[in-house]
Amino acid sequence: MATTVSDFVIQRIREWGVSRVFGFPGDGIGAFDGALGKADREGDGLEYIRPTHEEICALMATAHAKFTGETGVCVATSSPGAFHMLNGLYDAQMDNQPVVAIVGQQGLNAFGTFVQQENNLERTLSDVAVYVQTVVSPEQAQAVVDTAFRTARVRLGPAVVILPHDVQDMEMPELTPENWVSRSSAVAPSTGVVPPHREILKAAEIINAGSKVTFLVGHGANGASAEVIKAAELCGAGVITALRAKQVVSSDVPYHTQQLGLLGSRPSVDQMDGCDTLVMLGTNYPYAQFLPKTGQARAIQVDLKPEQMGLRYPTELNLWGDVKETLAALIPLLEDKADKSWQDGVVESMKEWESEMEAEAMLSYDDGVNPRRVYHELNKRLPPRAIVTADAGSTADWYGHHIRLREGMLGDLSGRLATMLAAMPYATAAKFAHSDRTVVCTIGDGAFQMLGMNELITVKKYMQKWENPQLIIMVQHNDDLTQVSWEMRTEDGNPLWTESQDVESIDYAGYAELLGFTGIRVEKDEDVAGAWDAAFANRGVTLIDARTSKNVPPLPPRVALDIAKKTGLALLKGDPDEAGVIKDTAKAVATEAVERVKGKLHLGGDDDQK
Repeated sequence: MATTVSDFVIQRIREWGVSRVFGFPGDGIGAFDGALGKADREGDGLEYIRPTHEEICALMATAHAKFTGETGVCVATSSPGAFHMLNGLYDAQMDNQPVVAIVGQQGLNAFGTFVQQENNLERTLSDVAVYVQTVVSPEQAQAVVDTAFRTARVRLGPAVVILPHDVQDMEMPELTPENWVSRSSAVAPSTGVVPPHREILKAAEIINAGSKVTFLVGHGANGASAEVIKAAELCGAGVITALRAKQVVSSDVPYHTQQLGLLGSRPSVDQMDGCDTLVMLGTNYPYAQFLPKTGQARAIQVDLKPEQMGLRYPTELNLWGDVKETLAALIPLLEDKADKSWQDGVVESMKEWESEMEAEAMLSYDDGVNPRRVYHELNKRLPPRAIVTADAGSTADWYGHHIRLREGMLGDLSGRLATMLAAMPYATAAKFAHSDRTVVCTIGDGAFQMLGMNELITVKKYMQKWENPQLIIMVQHNDDLTQVSWEMRTEDGNPLWTESQDVESIDYAGYAELLGFTGIRVEKDEDVAGAWDAAFANRGVTLIDARTSKNVPPLPPRVALDIAKKTGLALLKGDPDEAGVIKDTAKAVATEAVERVKGKLHLGGDDDQK
């Protein structure tokens, strides 16, 4: 029987199926931390992972949820710790991940008295959390903890339990029937929701009537790969995956055209231009400008988040349900279309796109290694069941364009929040969750300097726990905040401003070597393949310091007139990298054109795309 509130909360966390928490200590959570230590010594505790910052704790908890399907748990002290965790908790909120944060607070008598580190945490955290509650008595603790876990699981977001310092050490009584005291259970409700049969019938009628069906698949379809593929085979659909859903449909599926939009493929854009039926499965794809024209396609959406349905495109039918269970009910009603010409066309288009991507990866640039080649060569060498993380920035462009996750592989990044530096805590969380797998972190130098470098210290501290210590970090080293530099030009028509964009250059490989890891420096295109071979041959931690060009354009599948105009305007205003931008962009566009001609593709479309 637990003796204190902290003892009880730890026991309850275990009963919810959690064995690992990511935490950072402080006096506001001190009694709880002490109970964690006692439970650990007695062999009945939680694995406590302490990275270098509370933001990392929350990002690791979010990544744990993404890579395991379990609830992630993070722990921090009162106001400063809680505030540091906000960014990671928003990552969980915006990517629909179940996370529970245990946060300290000053004692009950301090509330509202302006003492040190006492803030209104409920008010601060109410925007990010699907549930937030302060435990003000031992009798309340059980219901609050259970409600936090249950709500996080069902509403797919972060929940916060605030533990005042004095409450943490209060004696935990056995609960008996009593007014105002809830006796709750550590049992999660089922989320295998299936829409009514009449709605399933409507969905089948819409899909069966279509001749050019496209599935847009999101991370909410995780675990439903077989059902997605079976349904697509029956109705002759092409499949597009959101960036966070690469692993849901293997790249070996020939009609899977990867992503859509700026980080996507031309075959995906072509599908959206030509489809007559759109089926959105577990996705809240945010870029509505890439979806079909209004009235072009009949649309269905399947999701567990009803507030996010019918939001991006005027859907005809919204099915509130789990993707796997809904498709299982739908598949017996789908006709096996004899005419698969739409799907066959998608397959041929994707073959041509892959040839184009390889040709662009093989280009050489004067100011550094082609970043596309770095990802292209990585993709060729990914071992079975590898896990790849990418950061927000140009690494996400190249991850989208060149990484192909085969069956059994995993990959992820901060999606809708798109926060920088997440690639490192995601990678370390992946190693804790799947210590037998090879994990590859791809990150830019700007993000690496934020908190990524710190996390190499966390790796050094814990790597002996991993069954397979192989972890590879590739730093895209170009001394520039590249994605934002391009956005300055393409979105706002402004030239590069070096004061905001320059990243101080350091020897990243040397820094890794200081910590006892293997550092590899890559300064020429011809060294890229060998660097990856050496990294995958090393059964340990390797950092590849890749000196890449910052002027290789992250070209969208079609260069719209507005983007071209604003880029030209930026160059006219005196962009310091004008010569490199013009030369490298021209080279990339020319290669794209040549490959399209080789593939017998039509080089055109609307006038504003030429």
